Amino acid sequence: MNPLLESIEIETGLNPQHAVIWLHGLGADGHDFAPIVPELGLETAPAIRFIFPHAPVQPVTINGGMAMRSWYDIYMADLVRHEDENGLRHSQTEVQNLIARENARGIPSERIVLAGFSQGSAMTLQTGLRLPERLAGLICLSGYLPLAGAIATERHPANNGTPIFMAHGTLDPVVPISRAQASREQLQSLGYEVQWHTYPMPHAVCPDEITAIGEFLRTVLR
Repeated sequence: MNPLLESIEIETGLNPQHAVIWLHGLGADGHDFAPIVPELGLETAPAIRFIFPHAPVQPVTINGGMAMRSWYDIYMADLVRHEDENGLRHSQTEVQNLIARENARGIPSERIVLAGFSQGSAMTLQTGLRLPERLAGLICLSGYLPLAGAIATERHPANNGTPIFMAHGTLDPVVPISRAQASREQLQSLGYEVQWHTYPMPHAVCPDEITAIGEFLRTVLR
């Protein structure tokens, strides 16, 4: 097996029995969302290990081939017509390996939440819906469902009932809210339970959203 992705780890208490694996967006790294942990209001929740992995550095076509941290290449601004299937599936394996490490450290998949922003949100759905073990939940921020044409046949029944938290900015110029809405509608048509939140913001996160994420985590990690 290839070496695991380097990650930042933050534990909210001793001997955590729950985990959140949080995937950053294009050009960021694991440090991007690490500061969010104290803002989630988890003082009364069980101890949680937060894992913030760094995506590999690779050229990104839409950014002129500039090398940056990216879970997969992006060829076109519409995110739909030409997707980097190989990159998506490679990063899916990398995320699955992180889940497997938590399993080996004593945290079963049913006590793990996958979370992500933008590209990381796409990877959350790419990985979580195909995983053969049930997860506690999926958090998808300012993202979309990648390889949408394949999910009906590739999804695994283990996570058919896993709650999905989706949130998006109504003013997002990077991933238009229409793209996220189409993803939500497709997921709902397949029977997934989607909690949908919108906020008057661009491609970002906001305090009300962080509060809602904390509430979701307290609900699914018990």
